[in-house]
Amino acid sequence: MIAGEIENLLQEYHRWLKDKTTVKKIGSDWAEITTPYLDRHNDCLQIYAKKDSGNFILTDDGYIINDLLDSGCSLDNPKRKKILNTTLAGFGVRLENDTLTIHASAENFAIKKHNIIQAMLAVNDMFYLASPHVENFFIEDVTQWFDVSEVRYTPKVKFSGASGFDHLFDFVIPKSSRSGERLVQVLSNPSKDQVESLVFKWLDTKDTRPNGSLLYTILNDIVKEVPSS
Repeated sequence: MIAGEIENLLQEYHRWLKDKTTVKKIGSDWAEITTPYLDRHNDCLQIYAKKDSGNFILTDDGYIINDLLDSGCSLDNPKRKKILNTTLAGFGVRLENDTLTIHASAENFAIKKHNIIQAMLAVNDMFYLASPHVENFFIEDVTQWFDVSEVRYTPKVKFSGASGFDHLFDFVIPKSSRSGERLVQVLSNPSKDQVESLVFKWLDTKDTRPNGSLLYTILNDIVKEVPSS
């Protein structure tokens, strides 16, 4: 019963993603892909694709990093650089002149497209609280809380889901004699889209993890109330 329900949810998610994604030709070499995923301005995330020696280059054209810089979020802090680089590495995305870039073949195009979109969402969410009045990212606060509470964890762990897509989780608390494996995701700017994306990520990953694995989500309600939706 539950397996069939989850399968229907996954199929519905795939239909939504396909129906809400549009492609438009830009110039002679590039295609603009508009996705239904929203950034912190409630604008649809866009990526750009170009053929390159039989393969493809996918890029955000510098949107995510430049948006953060324009918003007063400096990346000069070594801790922020480390978090950024670790997040991008988890998705196989490179930072080239402030541009998020990933290379794909025809065979893995869908997975690579998924990875760069997830990287854009992760970086966008991670820096949401970065402002002259906020010293730490919310994820840094959670990390510090784990350390003070002596919680064992591994940060930034990537798992392959049943769909073949890779999913990055902020923390994994390993199985112990008393409890099963715990995956932990931090949402600095909780929204309906962020939660729906996380639900898909968990449902896609759950069956590939050991029995008893659970997902915990830590929502930030410091700056604003978490929407009821």
